[in-house]
Amino acid sequence: MRQQTLRTLTVAGDRLTVVVLSQQRTIQMPEPVFASQQEREQVLGVPIDVLSWGEALDRIFGWALRRESRIVCFCNVHSVITARRNDAHIEAIETADLVTPDGAPVAWMLRRKGHTGQERIGGPDLMWACCQRASKVGTEMLLYGGTPTTLQCLEKRLRAEFPGINIVGAYSPPFRDLSAEEDAAIVNLINQSGARIVWVGLGCPRQEAWMRAHRNRVNAVMAGVGAAFDFHAGVVKRAPLWMRRNGLEWLHRLLQDPRRLATRYLVGNAVFIVAMLLDLVPRRSSPKPLNRVN
Repeated sequence: MRQQTLRTLTVAGDRLTVVVLSQQRTIQMPEPVFASQQEREQVLGVPIDVLSWGEALDRIFGWALRRESRIVCFCNVHSVITARRNDAHIEAIETADLVTPDGAPVAWMLRRKGHTGQERIGGPDLMWACCQRASKVGTEMLLYGGTPTTLQCLEKRLRAEFPGINIVGAYSPPFRDLSAEEDAAIVNLINQSGARIVWVGLGCPRQEAWMRAHRNRVNAVMAGVGAAFDFHAGVVKRAPLWMRRNGLEWLHRLLQDPRRLATRYLVGNAVFIVAMLLDLVPRRSSPKPLNRVN
């Protein structure tokens, strides 16, 4: 049985609505087992974690159990290229607590660098796996981002797929910079909701900037999952599994929305491929100076 509280903020003429749901029962989450050491590898200058699906899940739920303010990023080709051009974005990635290889090409580069078993760990897929585990252990989660319609569809689907899921809030922010007063009110609502994991669907690089700005303010694990809200809500059709496994999800998305995504994928992918080839080509060592003979 859930109790529902509807809270509405009205600031500068905008009506911001947050639905906060609270569970009457409390379930104790088990303490996860962690890997002894965190390993990162550079992919075109961007640090990516080398880890398994189980390790990624355990880290997130361990932080959530202790209500630690942590940042999880999912790095695909677009994020890598953005990081190479945008100082704020690379700093957000470098200071994140967990950065997974979201795109298939990123995971492939890790395997080429010697991490032969590295799988792609994408934002939408990890969000789904986390929701599945959370529904069994009662982890409180909040949805931040997307449109009100998308959030409504997303929450409805998650509750249908995972009957025990504990979604304690859903908030669709306006597509503009918030005032300090608005931001403080939203942070307060998130923390009062009791959320341990906040799924952030603002898109790259906006979501990474938002999470970095709210470290140690939001008392939860913040995970920036990009288009995952649209995929899971059914607003945008996701690529078939065979395309995802073969690194062609970008092509499926491009065909769906060519006007908006042409520059990102055609130009961005070309830049990534050139940079990748240059990175993989063995560098010639500098010739040793000849010893002078007297």
